[in-house]
Amino acid sequence: MKYIFATLYFLTHITICFAQESKIKEVDSLYKEDQFYASVTYNLLGNKPSALNQSGFSLGFHLGMMKDIPINKSRDIAIGIGLGYSANSFNQDFLINKSSDNNFNYSIIEDSGTYTKNKFSIHLIEIPIEFRWRTSTPTDYNFWRIYTGFKFGYVLTNSSKYIGDLGDLKYTNIKDFNKFQYGLTLSAGYNTWNIFLYYSLNPIFSQDVKINDENIDMNAIKIGLIFYIL
Repeated sequence: MKYIFATLYFLTHITICFAQESKIKEVDSLYKEDQFYASVTYNLLGNKPSALNQSGFSLGFHLGMMKDIPINKSRDIAIGIGLGYSANSFNQDFLINKSSDNNFNYSIIEDSGTYTKNKFSIHLIEIPIEFRWRTSTPTDYNFWRIYTGFKFGYVLTNSSKYIGDLGDLKYTNIKDFNKFQYGLTLSAGYNTWNIFLYYSLNPIFSQDVKINDENIDMNAIKIGLIFYIL
């Protein structure tokens, strides 16, 4: 009987050893992080004329995928290159109206009581490029991160909508929006919750957009939360 117990003990011990070795082999030493992202932001207008005001809640929704490229042996430093989609609205008192000769006129609405809605929207395809630092390991999925980078966007479509005393005015694909938007990004946080910042380096509108011969150099500033998914 003691030989049977000894044999069972030996076989059990060997099985555990093989299981532990198999588990060790399953650890991915070439792991990557954060392959997909989704973000919601509150959108602000920077460099706006002093008379222009934002009203309501201007939202942005952003999602995409990233290619994570670690650049050191411990894989806690990486470059991220991605492709994404971004939808943004800006509620304000900057009126876009079309004249009888089919040109667009721009002005600031002086009386907020004359309209119930006034906004413009932008939809973009984006290419984010990030320098990534994180405290992750092959077995630790809850970690700190700081990602800084640059985001390049191409405007697929734009629109403006006004509802007020002038009637219902809606225009799409306005030529005076800059087709290319680009800016700096920063995301930082722990595990699921991460803050996200975007600061555009170029204006939303082209140099042809003026009020009283003054260029409108408004740019986009986005503040919100970003979620990363493997």
